[in-house]
Amino acid sequence: MAITETALPDPGARPRRIAISPDDMIWYTDFARGFLGRLNPATGKVSEWQSPSGPKSEPYGLVFAKGALWYNESFAKPNTIVRFDPGSEKFQSWAIPGGGDIVRNMSVTPDGNPVTANSLVNQVGWSRSNSSTRFQQIADFGEQQFLLG
Repeated sequence: MAITETALPDPGARPRRIAISPDDMIWYTDFARGFLGRLNPATGKVSEWQSPSGPKSEPYGLVFAKGALWYNESFAKPNTIVRFDPGSEKFQSWAIPGGGDIVRNMSVTPDGNPVTANSLVNQVGWSRSNSSTRFQQIADFGEQQFLLG
């Protein structure tokens, strides 16, 4: 087995989570600098985008679902869910109604919707994206429903 490592463009980068998109791109959240990054493993090229809440946004949990990257900004209060469309390179953001308070991990339901582990507030949130540009948190342990966006 061979292990390959690629240095990121900024020595201050601290990738926190990764996701692989169907086109085999490796995506990461850079917690320290507030960026979303993409590594093309075939060429070694790295591209980065500043997260909507800026350098102190502390992006964390990350998944690829329904043609987009979904992650949270853990410094924003309340935390935000961010959607990034790799085709248009456009961001959308929504506040997490229960606060979120550091979404360390995310996953995807069998029907392709993002799920969050809201680690400091005893909540798991799951959502349904009614279209490619809408995010709806439909439940947490409090059984409340919220419509975002």
